[in-house]
Amino acid sequence: MDDPTKDAADQPVLLSGGNPQIPKGDGDAPVQAYLAAMPGWKGEVGRLLDTIIVASVPDVQKAVRWNSPFYGMDGEGWFVSFHCFTTYVKVTFFTGASLTPPPPVESKQSGVRYLHVSETEPLDEDQFADWVTQASTIPGDPLF
Repeated sequence: MDDPTKDAADQPVLLSGGNPQIPKGDGDAPVQAYLAAMPGWKGEVGRLLDTIIVASVPDVQKAVRWNSPFYGMDGEGWFVSFHCFTTYVKVTFFTGASLTPPPPVESKQSGVRYLHVSETEPLDEDQFADWVTQASTIPGDPLF
C-alpha cells in the first residue's frame, strides 16, 4: 500500500530504460537506495545480483556513481557494476576478458565484458557467482 505521507518528489526519478537517478555515494546505503528504486522485474534482478556479490565477496566495497552501483575491493579498484536498460540489466565486468569463461557480450573497451540479464532469460546464478569471485581477485578499474 502506498504511504500517503510520502511525496512523489521523495521518489527517485527513473531515467531512460527505467534506470534510477541516485546521488553518488559510498557504502551500502546508496546502493540499497538504487536497488529499491529499480522498477519491477529489474528490481528483483538487482537485489539478486547484490545478494550474490555480497555472498561471494563478503568484504566487497560498494558505491553509486553515474546512476549505477559499483562493487570493488578496497584499494584494488572496481570489478563489477550494473545499469538498467529498457529490456535488460547490463552487468559490466571491468576485467571480464580475463574471466574463464568470459561473460558473453563483448565491449569496445579492451578487457571489459558484459552480461545482459532480461526478464525472459534467468540469471545463471552459479556462473555469475563464479565470475564475481574471479573478478574480485583481479585488480579492478580505479574509475574514481
